[in-house]
Amino acid sequence: MSISNLDRRALLRGAVAGGGLLGLQGLLPAWAQTVSPGLRSDLPTLAGPNIDLTVGHSPFTLGGRTGHAFTVNGLLPAPLLRMREGQNVRLSVTNTLDEDTSIHWHGLLLPFQMDGVPGISFPGIRPRETFVYEFPIKQSGTYWYHSHSGMQEAMGHFGPIVIDPAGVDPVAYDREHVLVLSDWSFLHPHEILNKLKKSPGYFNRQRTTVAGLLDGSDRMSLSERRMWGAMRMDPRDTLDVSGATYTYLVNGHGPQENWTGLFRPGERVRLRVINASAMSIFNFRIPGLAMTVVQADGENVRPVEVDEFQISVAETYDVIVRPTEDRAYTIVSEAIDSSGMGRATLAPRPGMTAEVPPLRRTPNLTMADMGMGGMNHGGMGHGAMNMAGMDHAAMGHGDMAGMDHSAQGASGAAMAMDHSGMNMRDPSKAPANMAVGVGVDAIAMAPANRLAERPQGLQDVDHRVLVYADLRALEPNRDRRPPSRSLEIHLTGNMERFMWGFDGRKFSELVEPIRFELNERVRVTLVNDTMMAHPIHLHGHFFELVNGHDGHQPLKHTVNVAPGSKVTFDLTADAPGDWAFHCHLLMHMHAGMFNVVTVRPLEGAAS
Repeated sequence: MSISNLDRRALLRGAVAGGGLLGLQGLLPAWAQTVSPGLRSDLPTLAGPNIDLTVGHSPFTLGGRTGHAFTVNGLLPAPLLRMREGQNVRLSVTNTLDEDTSIHWHGLLLPFQMDGVPGISFPGIRPRETFVYEFPIKQSGTYWYHSHSGMQEAMGHFGPIVIDPAGVDPVAYDREHVLVLSDWSFLHPHEILNKLKKSPGYFNRQRTTVAGLLDGSDRMSLSERRMWGAMRMDPRDTLDVSGATYTYLVNGHGPQENWTGLFRPGERVRLRVINASAMSIFNFRIPGLAMTVVQADGENVRPVEVDEFQISVAETYDVIVRPTEDRAYTIVSEAIDSSGMGRATLAPRPGMTAEVPPLRRTPNLTMADMGMGGMNHGGMGHGAMNMAGMDHAAMGHGDMAGMDHSAQGASGAAMAMDHSGMNMRDPSKAPANMAVGVGVDAIAMAPANRLAERPQGLQDVDHRVLVYADLRALEPNRDRRPPSRSLEIHLTGNMERFMWGFDGRKFSELVEPIRFELNERVRVTLVNDTMMAHPIHLHGHFFELVNGHDGHQPLKHTVNVAPGSKVTFDLTADAPGDWAFHCHLLMHMHAGMFNVVTVRPLEGAAS
C-alpha cells in the first residue's frame, strides 16, 4: 500500500498530535532523530514518550481491488512506534469504531493492567472512548502491537515497535529497515473460520493427485497413498489458510507492488523482521545475500550467519546483511506450504528489481510430524505393521503421517501399525490431566525435541538454515536457580472439526488458569499432539528456551512448537497478575487454544 492510498492530511494531523513523524526532526529529542548509528527505517513513524493513536476503518487496495481494513491512524501496517529504554511512555488510544477494540503491546514487559487483553487485563476500549496506556520501558529491541479484540488483527490492526537501548547498542549497523510480514484476504476472517469449521482442507489446493502419483511429483508411492487414504489424512495439511486466499504482504505491499528498501554498497544494514500475520508461517531468505542473526524476539543473541530462517507468527528476528555489489536483491517470505510468497527488494536505487525465485515444491508431512520421531522403528517386526486389526474410525487425523515404509520392507496392505499398540487416540495413553474427548483426535506416542532439526519445508535446501538450537543469549541468564518443579502442557486438537485447546480443553469450557507463585522458577514442557505447528505466546514474560546453551539459554516470548514435537523452557514467574497464554495462529486461538496464566501474590503489582 503506497502513501498515495492514504489521506495525507489525516496522517500528518495524527503524526503531529502523537509525537510527530521522524522526518519532522525539530519535534524530536536527539536520540529519536535520523542520526548515528544508522539511517532509520522509512516507515511512517511516531516517537515517544507521548503518542496518540486512533483506531478506525479504512479502505485497503491491493491488486486493483479494494476491501475493508481496520487501521491505526489510517495506516496498514500501523505506524512504527519508536521508543527508548528507560522512558515512561503514554499511549492514548481512541476508538472510532462501532465495536470494542484494544491494543496489546506484544513482547513488552509492563504492568498486567496495561497489557491490553479484554476480559483478562482490562475491559477493552469502547466505541468513541479513549484509553491511556502508561508504563515504563524496561527493555530494548524489535517488537510489535496488535488488536486483541475479535479478529481485527487479521484485517490490518497491527504495527511495529522499535525500542532503542539506553546505552550502546551491541549491534553495529549503518542503516535499518523494518519489515512487517503479514497476510491479507478479501474474505472476512469470520467467513474463513466458518469455512474451516465446515471443511478444514477448504483452502488446501495442493493435495496429492493421480497425475502427481504417475509422474512422481507427489513424491509418494502407491502404498503410501493407500495408507493416507485409509486413515483419511492429508499429507499436505501444513497451513490451515493458504495462498489460495491470502496475498502475502511486506509493509502492506503485495508482491507486484515491490516495496523497496535502499542501501549503499558496503553498508551494514539491519533488517528488523516481524511476522504480524494472522495464520502464516514464513521461510525468509534473500537469495545471494547471507544474513547474520543478532536478535530473536527483541533479545540479543550471539551472532550466527545463515542463508534462511523460518519465522513463525508473532516472532521477530533482527539480521545484519552487508550487500557489497551495486545490484538489487529480492527479499522472499515464502509460506511454509509453498502456496505463495511475499516479495520485496533491497536495492541501491529506487525502481531496481532482482530475479524472483519460483515457489518451491509442496512439502509432505513426515513420521516426525505425527509424533513418532522419538520411536525406535528399527526394532519393529513385520507383524507390528499388520493392517488387519486397525480401527481407522478410531484413529485421529495425525496418527501415522508420512512414515517411510520403504525401509520397513512392507507394502500395500501391510503399511500400518497394529491398532492395539498404535492408536494415537487411545485414552490409556493420555496423561492424567488431559480431557480425551471429541476435541482430541491424536496423542503423540513419542514426541521428540526437534529444536536442532531444520523446520518444515527447509529440510533439503542446500544452504545454511537457522534452527532453535543455534540461538544463544548474548548475555548470561539472570536467574540461575534450578527449577523448583516441572509442568507439562499438551497442545491438542481435532483437525477435522477445527477444535483446538490445551490438555484437551477449549478456553470456553471454563478451564482452570495455569497458576504460578510470584518469582517461582518452573520448567515447562509443551507437547504438541497435533500435526500442525503452533506458535505459543506467553504475555508479560520472557522464558528461557532449553536448547543446550545452559547459562545462555535464549530468551523468547513466542516459540513455534513443531508438529508431533515437544519444547521445554524455563520460566521465572516474576510478573504478578493475569496473563494471556495462547497459540498465535489467530483462528486456533479463537477456536479454543487459549488460557490464562495467573501469577500470585500481587504484592508489588502496579495498582
